Amino acid sequence: MGAQIRVYRQKISSTTSMRKIFKAMELIATSRIGKARARVAASLPYANAITRAVSAVASQSEIDHPLVTEPEQIRRAAVLVITSDRGLAGSYSATVLKQAEGLVELLHEEGKEVKMYLMGRKAQAYFDFRNRPYERVWTGNTDAPQFETAREVGEALLADFAEVYEEGGVDEIHVVYTRFKSMVTQEPTVIRLLPLEVVEEQAASESELLPLYEFEPETEQVLDALLPRYIESRIFAAMLQAAASELAARQRAMKSAGDNATELIKKYTRLRNTARQAEITQELSEIVAGADALNAS
Repeated sequence: MGAQIRVYRQKISSTTSMRKIFKAMELIATSRIGKARARVAASLPYANAITRAVSAVASQSEIDHPLVTEPEQIRRAAVLVITSDRGLAGSYSATVLKQAEGLVELLHEEGKEVKMYLMGRKAQAYFDFRNRPYERVWTGNTDAPQFETAREVGEALLADFAEVYEEGGVDEIHVVYTRFKSMVTQEPTVIRLLPLEVVEEQAASESELLPLYEFEPETEQVLDALLPRYIESRIFAAMLQAAASELAARQRAMKSAGDNATELIKKYTRLRNTARQAEITQELSEIVAGADALNAS
């Protein structure tokens, strides 16, 4: 009985330590989620403004620009997958990777080759474990994205988009990330960046109409200048959405883990008390039996 009591005490002690870690991580995620949501909201005005500008240029001009023209045949696609660097966020990264696998399977069914670009150590570990190839990977600060990373990713994707197919170029670019909708709802999402599909992050009011532009210099040069910035802003917006989703998922996961740890501590405490009570009962029974034996002799 004594050994069993020691086992339960050790389990209570270790579970209590784990609960402290879970609680600390929950508090950290809670303190950071507000800033992450504020960054998402702050990125919307610029993203919407440049979206309207690009949309106006693309829709009001009869041009044949590779960034806005659908190619006759799409033979190779690039897929950027945004996951997290750290775990303890429930099924956050697994859900994004599952969505990416579905997209890759669909592209293969359409007869397209796929080049993978990864963001986050979880995506890198997933592909390394399965010995699956990928072109580039970016890690670090997935829960606090930096615009310099978005610019680097955008430059790499646009460079591949500008290359011809025979030299390893791609004909379209997709991004797989998690869209933050609320603290309890985060939705894995796929968007196609190129060829251009203009999608605003927030619906504009009816009074906001596309402005009329006069282009100086030519329209093609305006697109050459605007579209890289548009791609960078869309990638950065996806990174911010993914960061907010990661923190929300981690907060929920850590709260659930802390609650489960509390229940385990209660369970082990009851088992320890039961074992101690059984030990005391056994000792009393032995004492009574010994006293009866002495009286009988």
